[in-house]
Amino acid sequence: MKPAYRGIAVAVLQCLIALSVYGKYTLDRERLPRVWAKAAPVDPNLPIRGRYVSIRLEVDSALSSDGPQPYTRAGHLTIRDGRLFVADDGAPWNSSAHVQIVRSGDRWTLMEPVAFFLPEHASDPSRVPAGKQLWVEVSVSPKGPPRPIRLEVR
Repeated sequence: MKPAYRGIAVAVLQCLIALSVYGKYTLDRERLPRVWAKAAPVDPNLPIRGRYVSIRLEVDSALSSDGPQPYTRAGHLTIRDGRLFVADDGAPWNSSAHVQIVRSGDRWTLMEPVAFFLPEHASDPSRVPAGKQLWVEVSVSPKGPPRPIRLEVR
């Protein structure tokens, strides 16, 4: 096979891989349940990854709130009454379906922040005016963390 044909074959293969990832996320966005969750920005810019907002999502939980501050638990993400909810389903903690949450005060938040990538010239939504809150619409996957779709300041 000539080098030019090999190069074309590699380019076609890379396009197919990129299209399959795009298709997977498009299907997930259509079929997975969505919910709006209150968010708190963590760090708005890291030069290595480009422009993004790293956010921690607040969740409701039926997990026990006994214990010292901060208190960490693991649970399964679901949607209840239009809110992001973490329930303890008794599965092993190392399961890929579990997320870890931490309690500080009376709030539970996801331990791992999620990243929302911004266009180059968009304003930074993490700088919220006083009296307003940052909310993010997420799709809730049965395995792994929620995936952010869009941001809103309320």
